Amino acid sequence: MLDINRIRENPEEVKSALLKRMDNVDFSELLDWDKRKRVLNYETDNLKAERNKVSANVPHLKKEGKDVQGLLDDMKKLAEMIKENDAEIDKLEVCIRSFLERLPNIPADDVVSGGKENNQVIRIFGDKPNFKFEAQNHVDLAKSLGLIDYERGVKLGGNGFWLYKGTGALLEWGLLNYFIEEHIKDGYEFILPPHLLLSQCGYTAGQFPKFSDEVFYIDKEDGSKTHFLLPTSETALVNLHRDEILSEAELPRKYFSYTPCYRKEAGSYRTDERGMIRGHQFNKVELFQYTLPEESEKALEEMIEKAERLVQGLGLHYQVSKLAAQDCSASMAKTYDIEVWIPSMNCYKEVSSASNAHDYQARRGSIRCKRSESKKTEFIHTLNASGLATSRLLPAIMEQHQQEDGSVVVPEVLRKWIGKDIIYSVK
Repeated sequence: MLDINRIRENPEEVKSALLKRMDNVDFSELLDWDKRKRVLNYETDNLKAERNKVSANVPHLKKEGKDVQGLLDDMKKLAEMIKENDAEIDKLEVCIRSFLERLPNIPADDVVSGGKENNQVIRIFGDKPNFKFEAQNHVDLAKSLGLIDYERGVKLGGNGFWLYKGTGALLEWGLLNYFIEEHIKDGYEFILPPHLLLSQCGYTAGQFPKFSDEVFYIDKEDGSKTHFLLPTSETALVNLHRDEILSEAELPRKYFSYTPCYRKEAGSYRTDERGMIRGHQFNKVELFQYTLPEESEKALEEMIEKAERLVQGLGLHYQVSKLAAQDCSASMAKTYDIEVWIPSMNCYKEVSSASNAHDYQARRGSIRCKRSESKKTEFIHTLNASGLATSRLLPAIMEQHQQEDGSVVVPEVLRKWIGKDIIYSVK
């Protein structure tokens, strides 16, 4: 959520920044509501002070035997005026909050405007594989190697689901173990959160109410929807310290978690997104940090470096892109994508998004820190990064490391969990 004070003090500056990612921004109604609310607050505070003053004087006047009926009548009128003002203030607060909730985050100063066409590739690791044979796509490889059962996955869950089996399950679990081991080495605290979350979690993350129709809900007997399946463990991790005040000495707080991610992924699947490229359930290890505002940019660079190091360890060719404003998710001020090369698709696919939300999520979740010297409280910054998602890494591993005989070389970092160096076709 944006700071109403910042909009009030610099409306044109905020508008100009938001126009990087929005077609139109008009603060006139919001600022009218805000002005009216502040006037009413001032008037109401004066009315309450007058009421308290008169109320305190009534017992003394009674004791002196004076008639206080006129004062009591005045107090009744004051009470009615205060009640009317409070009701109008409440309505204005609802309008203001609703308006602010619909606004996306302000893009960072160095984020360019526009959509995907303005994304910037900032570095590339390794070279594209140059096969001297007719390379296979990951779907055919997964079937011939006996790693994934797509047909039974659909039989169990419907379109958008698959199941791992045998070496495929070991490969998936090996990836997760690899990520977990590396994050523990780097001092991140391991969290296994609930997969069912309350609606407030989606609100704090900035996913609700705008994207509330993109998650799976658990319907209660009375038809209400109080819980949803987490679309990413960021939604859980950002709520760990909701409504808390952390000390400056406690920051940064570094967490990571493993969960499946559940998403509706509304819309039809393109033919080039078959297999595991896009689905309703996939595994992901998520990185998350709570930092002081002045330290969040350094934290973002650290998280990008960590995600890159994991992909490098798998021996995969990839690129890092800095996203334009419209391609960043609504709650993020800045995002970098790590994208692996999928040869059969002739394109790069994102396996990690590293993002800085600044204080946007912290305001929605009332997550603050107390400064050591000044003792003042302020909103902290939150950051997240996939570390990593597996559903596009496995296709990249299969396709980039495939051999002419149809086998796939297992990345060295995974071999202790897989128990083999090469995966051969199932006879």
